[in-house]
Amino acid sequence: MARTPSYFTTLLRRSSSKITQNPKQQFRDIGNTSCCNDSQDKPQHSSEIVKQICGTIRSKPRWENTLLSDFPGVNFSDSSFLNQVLLHQKNVFLSIRLLHWLSSTFGYSPPQSTCSLIFNSLVKDKAAKAAKSFLDFTRFVPESADLESYIRCLCESKMIEDALQVFDEMKKAGVYPSLETWNCLLLASIQEGYTNLVWELYGEMMQSGIVADLDTASCLIQAFCLDKNVTEGYQLLRLFLNKGYVPHKSAFDKLLFEFILDQKYDRVPALLHIMIAKGIKPDLYTYQQIIHGLCLRRMQREGLFIFNNLKNRGYAPDKIMYTTMIHGLCKMKWITDARKLWFEMIQKGIEPNQYTYNTLLYGYFRIGQIEKAQNLYKEMKKEYKETLIAYNTMINGLCSHGMTMEAFQLFKQMENQNVCKDVITYNSLIKGFIKEGKLTEGLTLLRELVDQGLQPSCASYGPIIGKLYDLGQIDEVKILWNEMQDKGVEPVSVCIDEHVIIGLSKKGYIETGVYWLEYLVKNRLIPHQGTFEKMIEILCQRDKLDVGLSVFGHMFKIGYTPSSQLKNMMETNSYDCLVKV
Repeated sequence: MARTPSYFTTLLRRSSSKITQNPKQQFRDIGNTSCCNDSQDKPQHSSEIVKQICGTIRSKPRWENTLLSDFPGVNFSDSSFLNQVLLHQKNVFLSIRLLHWLSSTFGYSPPQSTCSLIFNSLVKDKAAKAAKSFLDFTRFVPESADLESYIRCLCESKMIEDALQVFDEMKKAGVYPSLETWNCLLLASIQEGYTNLVWELYGEMMQSGIVADLDTASCLIQAFCLDKNVTEGYQLLRLFLNKGYVPHKSAFDKLLFEFILDQKYDRVPALLHIMIAKGIKPDLYTYQQIIHGLCLRRMQREGLFIFNNLKNRGYAPDKIMYTTMIHGLCKMKWITDARKLWFEMIQKGIEPNQYTYNTLLYGYFRIGQIEKAQNLYKEMKKEYKETLIAYNTMINGLCSHGMTMEAFQLFKQMENQNVCKDVITYNSLIKGFIKEGKLTEGLTLLRELVDQGLQPSCASYGPIIGKLYDLGQIDEVKILWNEMQDKGVEPVSVCIDEHVIIGLSKKGYIETGVYWLEYLVKNRLIPHQGTFEKMIEILCQRDKLDVGLSVFGHMFKIGYTPSSQLKNMMETNSYDCLVKV
């Protein structure tokens, strides 16, 4: 992730020499810093007038147009008086609004003390975007301790790039953040899935001589898990346990989930016992992670057993756990069991949310109960406003059952309901139209998707490419595949048909055919042996010996041995060098 500089850099560097001498010294703007001293010599305005102005600002919608006429005797250019108003105003956002008005009307520049008060109030209220806008507007640079609070606020608001920017600039100025701030950045990186950033930050911590604590360890364990290296994560956990330290519960939960995904099922009960022995009680979230992992591994039966066992032991599953279990059952087409849980949660006073509704909708479409799905959708609309998830579930479900025109009607309704479409919406309809042989409609939707500024996926192109190939329109296939490359679309096996690769090569687009064949190999999407042999045959016929050698090398590395037919073909064409390889 790129770390870009901002206006902080210059200001911090100007202050860095002073900071080195006194780390507690405030970072100061070069603007008006004399206002506070001036205010001591000026008369204090009536507190009653200050209250009246604050009341006007709170109650009058467009007070900017009338404030001067409402208070004709007030000198709004008096910085001392304005500071009193800003400090008295309880709503920090109204203070910022007043500040903008004062700046545009009188060119007022607030002193450091006022900026600090407003900025710290925004940070305390977790208003990260407003705090960032305030800094951009005032060019105010807070004290180092306040900057650290700001970094943590940005992390909690998922504005990690902005947090990193401030973090880097603090270090460049010679101010080293506390361990709490380092850990906050590590955790934010974990939550966003930026494991490369986790390791980069941890490396910087080690170089700076900062000693890690249990918060750091918990983040590193989770980073190993996200990198699909659960064994390393578990070893790190054992290392800390052996030293008498117990990482946070989040690390245990993540390890349990990844053990299941990695099919290390025997580690799950052992880790649960370790948790209990170390005084960490598994809660509903812990078991939800286990059930979710089992459902992802198509072990819904085991997940249901744990779910029922939890209820028998006195646990009260929440809405999230019910939804997780219902979704797992719907994936297995166990709609009867899913409905039982649906009504059970309602009887227990747990109202289904939009995700629960969409999960059962998905289940009905899975078993072809279209009418029940449509009725449930109507019921959901009475309780909740229509959302993108609901539309996507309905559109995909209808298209998968040959009801593309009904799905298209919903597609057109989305704009009227102010629901923005995403690439999943378009992909579902494209697949539906192509399945019904409506190539023109599919191509139109693809173009609309791109025109809307959305990033197409392989699933956007795959059905259309397959249909074009079936119709013998190889030139059009080549155009779309080149477009995929230009837009940075990562192909997957779903949209790379080996027959299409051979068809392109036969048509004369050998470089394109070889490119996609090699792409399959590099991404461990192993082509059939016949695809390799057919490609080598085409290359031999077109005197592409060097390329044929490359394809043969890929075939050999996979473990395929040349068939007798391929050997005879190569001998006939005098390609003895291929046989020697």
